[in-house]
Amino acid sequence: MYIERELERKFNHMNAFFKAILVFGARQVGKSTMLKHLAAEENRTIVTMDNDFDRELAKNDPVLFFQTYKPPILIDEIQKAPELLEQIKMMCDESEQRGLFWLTGSQRKHLMEKSQESLAGRLGILKLYGLSQREKEGVLHPCALDFSMPSLLGRAKLLPDNDVQDVFEHIWRGGYADVLGATPEQMQVYYQSYIDNYLIADAVNDEGIKDTAAFKRFLRSCAALVGNLVNYKTLADTCGISVPTARKWLDVLQDMDVIYLLEPYSNNELQRLVKTPKLYFCDTGLCAYLTRWMTKESLREGAAGGHFYENYVIMELVKNYAYAQSSALLSFYRDTNAKEIDVFVEENGKIHPLEIKMSANPNVKEIKKYAVLDKTTVEKAEGGIVCMYPKPFPIDRKNSYIPSNLI
Repeated sequence: MYIERELERKFNHMNAFFKAILVFGARQVGKSTMLKHLAAEENRTIVTMDNDFDRELAKNDPVLFFQTYKPPILIDEIQKAPELLEQIKMMCDESEQRGLFWLTGSQRKHLMEKSQESLAGRLGILKLYGLSQREKEGVLHPCALDFSMPSLLGRAKLLPDNDVQDVFEHIWRGGYADVLGATPEQMQVYYQSYIDNYLIADAVNDEGIKDTAAFKRFLRSCAALVGNLVNYKTLADTCGISVPTARKWLDVLQDMDVIYLLEPYSNNELQRLVKTPKLYFCDTGLCAYLTRWMTKESLREGAAGGHFYENYVIMELVKNYAYAQSSALLSFYRDTNAKEIDVFVEENGKIHPLEIKMSANPNVKEIKKYAVLDKTTVEKAEGGIVCMYPKPFPIDRKNSYIPSNLI
């Protein structure tokens, strides 16, 4: 059964404006599935660069390729045949038709460099992540996310009460559609195959990494540090590699959209702020497999439960703003005195401060930390504590208990 994706709205809107659109993201998050679903309503050619013969044709003779496969066209895994990009540019310039080329791809860094060089001004770029909790539940919120009580109460009408069992089912299982109905045993084989067939293969073929055993150790070490500040020396020492190699490999995982680095808040009005990002995984199911949490119960009750819950909330926010009409800048606050605020959502010159607590009854004193923003000229907007409280509930005039399933 097809699951409707929140990115569809934005994709259709951009398709009416751009001649070419690139949807990128990690392997198996549903890029091809979404675009094939949308293409089913029109007469669009579909071709994948995973096919050896089509890839060789595309690389060796782009003109003949497009004589064989005429636009409007969907080209899957375009990064495997970047030679097509120059020809796509020429065909875009020769036509006024919008939505001629739909492209999907992985390996963000290389793909962005090549596509932006060739298709600057002609290409709309969108990012797809794994399934969010709201997509799994089939509830695509009609209104933009804000943190006011009226908005939160409106969202709460569309969803059941926040429930820790449901939340950790999503966290443990992750956002790949293929594992939605899988047994625990099937999930283990799926994630191991995903690591070997996609992550390691891409690291070797696209990034030139030769020591695959050390790279697997590095992947597991990153998973063990989820929700913490990046520490390159710790990663290097754990895996028996140099610090420069650890930096390079972390860049590789970020380019592959395996990890997400949340940057620290920066403001010249505040002193002694840390400059190191925090490490999260784009898919919590993959992270749970790498750290050997084999049941949702053991994950929820274990020492890492709070870190995984934080990871889940961060990525739900990331997905929300990636698909929304208006984007927002996400960061975290931490100074050298270890005072920390989990998330700042910055939009339209305002900051929504958020704490994340895996509790149904978090301490209201957490919001006192938000006073740090009073030292700046930035406007402090509605915020609160994202937690396991069952329904939205006001703390004061600007802050609320925010059930995590409403993000």
